[in-house]
Amino acid sequence: MTSTTTHELHALSSRTESIGNLPMNEAKVSSTNNETALETEMRSLPPTDHGRDAYLVLAGCTIIQAPVWGYSLSFGVFQEFYTTHHNVVGSPGAIATVGSTLNGLMYLMMPLTFTLLTRYPHLRPYCGPAGLLITVASLVLSSYAKEVWQLIASQGVLCAIGSGLLFSPTTLYLDEWFISRKGMAYGTIWAGKAASGVVFPFLMSSLLSKYDAKTTLQAWAIALVVITSPLLFFLKPRIPVSGAVARRPISWRFLKSEMFWMCQAGNVVQSFGYILPNTYLASYAHNMGLPAITGAVITAVFSLSSAPGGLMLGMLSDRLKPTTVILISSLGSTVAVFALWGMARHIALLVLFAVVYGFFAGGFSSTYPGGFCTR
Repeated sequence: MTSTTTHELHALSSRTESIGNLPMNEAKVSSTNNETALETEMRSLPPTDHGRDAYLVLAGCTIIQAPVWGYSLSFGVFQEFYTTHHNVVGSPGAIATVGSTLNGLMYLMMPLTFTLLTRYPHLRPYCGPAGLLITVASLVLSSYAKEVWQLIASQGVLCAIGSGLLFSPTTLYLDEWFISRKGMAYGTIWAGKAASGVVFPFLMSSLLSKYDAKTTLQAWAIALVVITSPLLFFLKPRIPVSGAVARRPISWRFLKSEMFWMCQAGNVVQSFGYILPNTYLASYAHNMGLPAITGAVITAVFSLSSAPGGLMLGMLSDRLKPTTVILISSLGSTVAVFALWGMARHIALLVLFAVVYGFFAGGFSSTYPGGFCTR
């Protein structure tokens, strides 16, 4: 049995849960009819990994990374603006809390939203419009903020909830449409996220320098509606949800898997190390006596090289063992830190470090599908 067939059977078989409550004769008839219906529906499903519908979903999931992550990846620009222009009442430390609240809450809510949307798949189509509405409302409200607590409530809490609702169903849809090329698919959307990290900081900085925070936030809210609304029509499930079944069972067996906990431990350790170079690259460039713009450029180079890194490592995870791809990513990152950053005394080596480290470390998350799909 192929992985695609197993995936389809797992989703479609959830519709047979109610048979056990019927009398024996009726249950036999219902079971036979159900099996026939399942076989017919499996044959009528669109193909995975290829085809127009699969690629449209992939394109939609990739482009939607811009509205989901664009603002959070460029919040540092807003933080500097709020701190230097003093148009919001609050200390610099309190303003920095807005960004940490936004990113932290978005990540923390994902296990909850993924679990709920897996259990109740009929809710997925409502998450996109709801997330868009909440995100737009948060940006408009924050454009009128005069105190830090108002920014935390709008840009921090509300924007995180809206962006999380936009992101979660797209990931679940992608998981249905791509099975054998799952690494490539996820690598593509992570590349889209990395590209957003290159474009949006410069875009927001340009808008803030010409206008003010209020105009910039309201313009981004309008752009968010224009960009995201058409994409929601392309994001759809491959396996239809039956109206007769309100929920699907969730297996918690992975919690007993040693591989799951080993992957989680490795992911935590990698995450702690991953953020350090990107955090201190700008300060390192400043201490070298380089112009102030150098830090922003090197950070952009880091994000830019993460895009092909995510795509390439994702494609490798479809062909090689997950441990092999993880080793490639880890060794490449380690060599870059010791051989390039440690020896960097000129801007050329610093840029080379950003390219190499961004490629290998930035693409690490593309190994997730291969690792977690291993039985």
